[in-house]
Amino acid sequence: MSTDNGTVYLLQDDDDDGWETPVPADEVITNAVLAATDLTVEDVGDIEQYVDEETLRTVVNDGEPETFTVEGHPVTVSADGRVDVE
Repeated sequence: MSTDNGTVYLLQDDDDDGWETPVPADEVITNAVLAATDLTVEDVGDIEQYVDEETLRTVVNDGEPETFTVEGHPVTVSADGRVDVE
């Protein structure tokens, strides 16, 4: 995970060539929530209503996972870029 120009990025595996690609954290988190639940993009909306960028930066700097709730689903973001949704 890294930050650049105020945006927090999570490193994600690129299945095609094995490289890790930085992807905005809000995109990664939204996609993880949508894949793990029956929620739609309209249900989820803007991830910043659930967790702010400063909290995500803390994950980057301190390495401690952060858990927050998106529409009733616990979501944990880890410094290694993993996003777990229950």
